[in-house]
Amino acid sequence: MKKFAKEFKDFISRGNVMDMAVGIIIGSAFTAIVNSLVADIINPILGIFGGLDFSGLSVKLRGDSVLTYGNFITAILNFLIMALIVFLIVKALNKAATIGKKKEDGTPAEPTEKECPYCKSMIPIGATKCAHCTSDLS
Repeated sequence: MKKFAKEFKDFISRGNVMDMAVGIIIGSAFTAIVNSLVADIINPILGIFGGLDFSGLSVKLRGDSVLTYGNFITAILNFLIMALIVFLIVKALNKAATIGKKKEDGTPAEPTEKECPYCKSMIPIGATKCAHCTSDLS
């Protein structure tokens, strides 16, 4: 039991688990921002063009049951807009990360493949026998 507790403690104290926990907390806060963006800005704009408020769409089933499929459509829109915003933020961060870096000196990288002189297929540079035509290479 002590070994299990130690392994669990080691697992929890790893950096990846802590990073994931921070990411989930920030993601929850970010979700509130995106939900507000969708509910307060995007849906009214969509309402101008389509004249519909998705959250009000529903179908009455038997008895008192109501199928509110408009809420589902709103959730899908929230997800798509959140994915778009996250994509744009990651793209901007990646671009910002490359701005400060120096460009390569322009020299080409060493080749990792060569052409077989017999069958003309590409093979690893260190190959002594072609994998395609089985010719011995010098």
